[in-house]
Amino acid sequence: MANSKYEYVKAFEMPDTLIPNTWIVVRVDGRSFHKFTTKHEYAKPNDDRGLNLMNRCALETSKEFTDIVLAFGESDEYSFVIRKSCNIFERRSSKISSSIVSYFTSQFVYRWKEYFGEYALQYPPTFDSRAVCYPSDQNMRDYLSWRQADTHINNMYNTCYWALVLQGGCTPKEAEQTLCGTLSDAKNEILFTRFNINYNNLPQMYRKGSVIYRKMVTEQGIDSRTNEPTTKSKKRLVIDHIDIIADKFWNDNPDLLK
Repeated sequence: MANSKYEYVKAFEMPDTLIPNTWIVVRVDGRSFHKFTTKHEYAKPNDDRGLNLMNRCALETSKEFTDIVLAFGESDEYSFVIRKSCNIFERRSSKISSSIVSYFTSQFVYRWKEYFGEYALQYPPTFDSRAVCYPSDQNMRDYLSWRQADTHINNMYNTCYWALVLQGGCTPKEAEQTLCGTLSDAKNEILFTRFNINYNNLPQMYRKGSVIYRKMVTEQGIDSRTNEPTTKSKKRLVIDHIDIIADKFWNDNPDLLK
């Protein structure tokens, strides 16, 4: 900005630098997505097209912003974990949050047709975002555990609710009343006895959400000089549907916490 008598207005900008040496988590969340999914006729309770599109958007976002070490997604939200040591945008909250959510949203629109075919977007989707600092590794892990536990709770409720409505002949209000105050055991009983649905046999993507991280993978190839088969290990971004609450995932991937 050129020096001028108007430059004083910069003083009104509020500093929003995030605490150094802390994990940054940016959570992207669909705005008014109940309306959006209804308008676009998403399958209930889970639409593979929509979930896979969200996963693809998060994968591309993780490629674009290389300080993202892990992303976790469920339904219409995705959380991006940014390494402690990063200095992207000088750790300015507004810049980090707005850049990630705008890139994610543009990917959603750009790749819509890959997943929904000829079913055209009826209107533009909107996502909001926020950036939060977590000072310790355990704080960050607890945040992700909270989101994965939420995935299970929400999916079990939605699976029961839509089974009652779509297969059980209940009205939405009747389904809500049936499920009001019920615990997991009761919901499992409803699913199994009334609809022959074993909750544990549902796809892990529905029950555990999606995890994107860099994993060591073995790749086969051919040496261009000798024409001999080769094997090499490289870290690649992968989409997984696994437990990230227990220690095993973190013990198997210690580099994530470095």
